[in-house]
Amino acid sequence: MTSEISIRPISGIPEISAGENLADCILQHYVPEPYDILVVSQKLVSKAESRVVTLDDSTSYADLVRSEAVRIVRQRGDLIITETMHGFVCANSGADQSNIGDGQVVLLPNDPDYSAQRIHDRIKGTRQVSVGVIVTDTFGRPWRRGVTDIAIGCAGLSPIVDLRGTVDMYGNEMQATEVCVVDELAGAAELVKGKASGNGVVLVRGGDESWFGEGTVRDEIVRPPAEDLFR
Repeated sequence: MTSEISIRPISGIPEISAGENLADCILQHYVPEPYDILVVSQKLVSKAESRVVTLDDSTSYADLVRSEAVRIVRQRGDLIITETMHGFVCANSGADQSNIGDGQVVLLPNDPDYSAQRIHDRIKGTRQVSVGVIVTDTFGRPWRRGVTDIAIGCAGLSPIVDLRGTVDMYGNEMQATEVCVVDELAGAAELVKGKASGNGVVLVRGGDESWFGEGTVRDEIVRPPAEDLFR
């Protein structure tokens, strides 16, 4: 594992509009280097992919939340915990009314892994440099207060670093340790991104080469129902 990384926001990226090429917008303010990791806010991705809805008299926020869900897990008052089509269990199907115009709601990308792959491929195709890309969103966690950013999509990275079969400092073989490195990077990046700063893209440099590879959040991180003890 790496001993030191740098994490900094990429400043100057303007408000993103529907249909814009997000990778090209990022490249106007950033020169890629090998083994860079870009941590990109879901809101930027969703805006570029036209996943913004304006509420009207015929559609309430609660209706929208339910339409984005495949399962209602729990409801208390106005708070609805849902399972989305991606397999995420989260509040209100990830439908977000913060940092957006009045009466508008930002929905999750249809396929966040594909969204990350598009950014990865565009940068590699135009600059001949392969970088890791993580699309993040803010989630709460069962049994713990407070929110943190997690990865909802990734490309160019191995989402899980498998340490099973390696030994610890005492010579004990690790039996079950699989590190979700993309979630750890998402949380670390949020510390410099902030919730209201407008910094939607963060650059991580100095990452370990073992973090880079192939894999998706949906296939490798979202726990299948057969392995889930809580449903």
